[in-house]
Amino acid sequence: MPDPSPIATVVARLSSDASTAQNIADALAESFEAEQFAASAFEEAPGRWSLAIHFRQRPDEAAVRALIASAALPAAHALVFETLAPTDWVRKSLEGLAPVEAGRFVVHGAHDRARVRANRIDIEIEAALAFGTGHHGTTRGCLLALDRIVKARRRKRDASGGATAPCKRRRQAIALDIGTGTGVLAIAAAKALRRPVLASDIDVRAVTIARDNVRINRVGAVVEVIHAAGVLTRPFRGRAPYDLICANILLDPLKALATPMARLVAPNGQVVLSGLLTAQAGAALASYRARGLALARRVTLEGWATLTLVRPARRRRAKHGHGGV
Repeated sequence: MPDPSPIATVVARLSSDASTAQNIADALAESFEAEQFAASAFEEAPGRWSLAIHFRQRPDEAAVRALIASAALPAAHALVFETLAPTDWVRKSLEGLAPVEAGRFVVHGAHDRARVRANRIDIEIEAALAFGTGHHGTTRGCLLALDRIVKARRRKRDASGGATAPCKRRRQAIALDIGTGTGVLAIAAAKALRRPVLASDIDVRAVTIARDNVRINRVGAVVEVIHAAGVLTRPFRGRAPYDLICANILLDPLKALATPMARLVAPNGQVVLSGLLTAQAGAALASYRARGLALARRVTLEGWATLTLVRPARRRRAKHGHGGV
């Protein structure tokens, strides 16, 4: 649960390009424990990003500048430190965010619960230090991709006369959400597909937050959130193959996960990738094409790319009485 007693915090701010902001965030993640800081970034103007780094304890400013200088030398001089009064800044900032619509999905805070229309799939996200409020282009891109996938599945089911999968298949997790953050995509998949979903995150804090949001959205019976690094452990393999896999993370881990994800996704199953700058989409796509997946759709929002890939089913070879051709 988020700490109910806010304390004074120190925040370091700077303005930079997207690549510099990412390099700094990566350097901080390698040097600080996850519970010691939280970094957030947003695009304040085309090509310019505002980065805010919140520290739980007062940091050694000289050491932080030296660390940032090693990742992006000019940015270290532009870094500005300030002390914030004891306020729940995360909750305060999220309360000012309007609900986000992505297809039939509406992501909102508790304060906007009554404003969601009855014909929408509502996802309530509690204020917390984890990625995924729906406002970022990557999260919204994934929700739009998921909405399109669900609609296509419904059309296919209706065309086949409403046929359903065998009982054993229904008990398995149909979807996997890697790097779940707040749990927004896992919750969306569970509400839209009405089938079991497995979600994971490498960050213990994110796992706690996602579980809270799963409970708030009343999908605890079908969404399981686990703490895990990678997807090679038994909990993932035991529920495979998955009809849908979502991974809204970063380019390097997406490339590293290409082989195991290709093995976990079912024939004709789909993989939704995001967390990619537009210029990085080609590199991610090449890794998955090399594992036999094909691009079904690409969506670009606010400079971020979301890729929907499909694993084609293998065609059965025709049997011939005289050896075939």
